[in-house]
Amino acid sequence: MTTNTLERVLTPSIAQAFDRAQIEAMILAGNAPRGLRVHGHLSFAGSRALTQLPDDLRVDSLDISGCVNLTALPEGLRATRLDGTGCHGLTELPRRLHCYELTLRDTSISSLPADIQVEYRLDLTGCAELQCLPVGLKVGTLVLQGCTSLRALPEGLEVYFLDIGGCSRLAQWPTQATVRIGRLNARGCRALTELPTWMTQLAQLDLRGCESLTSLPETLRVTSWLDLADTQITSLPPQLAGARLRWRGVPIDARIAFQPETITAREVLDTVNSELRRVLLERMGYERFLLDAHAEELNRDTDPGGERRLLRVKMVGDEALVCISVLCPSTGRQYIIRVPPQTKTCRQAAAWIAGFDRTDDYRPIMET
Repeated sequence: MTTNTLERVLTPSIAQAFDRAQIEAMILAGNAPRGLRVHGHLSFAGSRALTQLPDDLRVDSLDISGCVNLTALPEGLRATRLDGTGCHGLTELPRRLHCYELTLRDTSISSLPADIQVEYRLDLTGCAELQCLPVGLKVGTLVLQGCTSLRALPEGLEVYFLDIGGCSRLAQWPTQATVRIGRLNARGCRALTELPTWMTQLAQLDLRGCESLTSLPETLRVTSWLDLADTQITSLPPQLAGARLRWRGVPIDARIAFQPETITAREVLDTVNSELRRVLLERMGYERFLLDAHAEELNRDTDPGGERRLLRVKMVGDEALVCISVLCPSTGRQYIIRVPPQTKTCRQAAAWIAGFDRTDDYRPIMET
């Protein structure tokens, strides 16, 4: 075997000739040959010395996370697993990139090449500058959490699991796409006003925080659970009548979701499960609960808005609910605000709301 071949094909059988440290040193020095093949794991995690990789590099596992001075990946790169988390210098990807699993969390990537191939999982969490994805993108799991510049998903998208949580500007679905039986996480997608009719069957659907969503399509089936917290959905289509509902991850029934006016203070107080009790309290609303539960008044005073009252209801097996009732001096509107359970006075509650740990430090000149 020639020296040239030894440089190009690095396998376990010749590990004594080139160990992993030597291979990594060659790459850092910039003299690794084109077409280098490495069977095993290469790690440059956190290296500021890494500025380039050889063209047509093939490697089983490559960790370049935190390599902030790496501004480009080579053409023809093939890696079973590639982790580029925190490579802030990366703004685009090369042609012919092929991975089984690709992680590019918290990078400056704005788009992906049309010929990218990711077989199993593509994670673009926190890529706030990502604006578009290639037409016909096909991947098992696509994670786009926190991609706040993304406004639309691509035509022909095909995935099994789709995570668009926190994509606050995403408003446009493709006219044709496939989300196979799996999970859709759309948590916090405030701009979404509807789900597409081609989305016909999911196992799990998380819509919490989709505040512009008012209904679900007649074509949709959900076989496991559906989270509706903070949406404007007030009923389910017939085919979802038996779906298991959640509110911020807590299992609930349709009455709690769609008829919160039927919840009573006694029901809240008698509920043993603390997570469910908090959901019931949220759905009922503090104002109605405090009135129905005959809350104890801890303190009363006045401010520029008028009278303030500090109210408490004891909870069995949980911290007490303590709220301050205040009036807005500009509008005259009443607000009920929950404060820490150890709060003793209205002034202490107002100081906490304003962000002061010490009540004596809270000296407002004017309140609006």
